[in-house]
Amino acid sequence: MSDSAKWYVIHTYSGYENAVKTSIEKFVAGRGMEDKILRMEIPMETVKEVTDSGATKEVERKVFPGYVLIKMVMTDETWHLVRNVRGVTGFVGTANKAIPLTEEEVLAMGMEKHEIVVKYQVGDHVRIVDGPLSTFTGVVEEIEPEKNRVSVMVCMFGRETPVELELDQVETI
Repeated sequence: MSDSAKWYVIHTYSGYENAVKTSIEKFVAGRGMEDKILRMEIPMETVKEVTDSGATKEVERKVFPGYVLIKMVMTDETWHLVRNVRGVTGFVGTANKAIPLTEEEVLAMGMEKHEIVVKYQVGDHVRIVDGPLSTFTGVVEEIEPEKNRVSVMVCMFGRETPVELELDQVETI
């Protein structure tokens, strides 16, 4: 059942994000719906603020105030459960139809990560398999798995040119 689960965005009253998340979690546990409502997130970021005295301090701040992200299987039952929680104004979408986030949006927000197995090392000859430079070949200069980035030295127009690509855009020759 969890294969059909998608990420949706719940719009809440400002400042009610944590209360909405807690209420939904209680309803889910009480009704045994853990297989339909899988995860909820309130994206946070750490920022440095300068106080009146000139000192800096780190503060946790909501990335999207007034919104809660939820991974769930959309059914009439789950829609009504979420929609009727105090503090929820509705789902992001059109009228009574919630629109799920795209896979690209979910990855960009860091909600889910796809694990990429890197089968090449610095110095290996690789072929670019995706993007405008597909079919070019080059040598791996640097690999940054935490940033999903690889630097490849490619020969274009008779010159060696460094190219930044995503890890899954290249394969070994």
